[in-house]
Amino acid sequence: MNEMLPSPQPAAASSAPEGLAISARGLAKSFGTVRAVDGIDLDVPRGMIFAILGPNGAGKTTLMRMLATLSQPDEGSATIMGHDLVAAPHAVRGAIAMTGQFASLDEDLTGRENLVLLSRLWGFRGREAKKRSDELLAAFGLSGAAGKQVKDYSGGMRRRLDIAASLIVTPGVLFLDEPTTGLDPNARKDVWNMIRGLAASGVTILLTTQYLEEADQLAARIAVIDHGRKIAEGTSRDLKAATGSGFLHVALADPDRRDEAAHLLETLLGQSVSRSAEGAELHVMAGTAQAANEALAALIAAGIELADFSMGQPSLEQVFFALTDRPRPSAELQEKKGTRT
Repeated sequence: MNEMLPSPQPAAASSAPEGLAISARGLAKSFGTVRAVDGIDLDVPRGMIFAILGPNGAGKTTLMRMLATLSQPDEGSATIMGHDLVAAPHAVRGAIAMTGQFASLDEDLTGRENLVLLSRLWGFRGREAKKRSDELLAAFGLSGAAGKQVKDYSGGMRRRLDIAASLIVTPGVLFLDEPTTGLDPNARKDVWNMIRGLAASGVTILLTTQYLEEADQLAARIAVIDHGRKIAEGTSRDLKAATGSGFLHVALADPDRRDEAAHLLETLLGQSVSRSAEGAELHVMAGTAQAANEALAALIAAGIELADFSMGQPSLEQVFFALTDRPRPSAELQEKKGTRT
């Protein structure tokens, strides 16, 4: 795919530190009395896949919309590919592309017709528009479906076409807002491979996702935000290490005793217990091997049979819940409903 995507053009005069695609300081945005984004700093090197994680309403989409010039910040400053976000929004728009949570395609047109139309809007002439469209269809594995109406595409095919539509002109920065929402595991992995290929070609990718595995697999660096504030940042390994390596993982033989076991662990260890969505797996920070052994002994003494147990680092999902497991405002929901400051 890389040969189909020319390298992003370098920005003109840059006021950002050299090598940074995105540099933000103190970005803030309010909707009514809700502070949706509350003073976020961000530095994203060029060519990096950078993920932003947070619970619903944390401010992820609001932050993304500000950086993409779709919403003006109330406070703070930022540069995108060297262009000032507020002073030069047209230059920023010329250096970025954005793919939202839902496909922005005309379902009654074919895949090729969608791309040709968008290519013409970008200034490509007739033959050039068709050539660019065919290049992108080939790069994203859609040549065989080029003549089909988009309404007959699968979810994964629509998502690939939607991302291809963002790359008519190769951007310096590509914003991907939950790009694999609703896709099956195989389609999700196809999109992951495309994202890796784009980063390898020099495109900087800012990614928001609700899939923790997605951030773990793709992102070189991750920021976690909650209540509009950045509460942690680092590599996946950094975040796991900071949360603690002494995590106790317990699988119960009897799922009906999960609540009892969780209460006992929380009482003994003084930490919140996370539970698997299905089955009877519990995860809790024990801190030391001695504390974990005492907790296991207490479970056994209470007659709670264990199917398995282990000590180790937390998963990124466990890190996420350890950092953000508390009530949250729904600032982004207010924005989507049209609330204004």
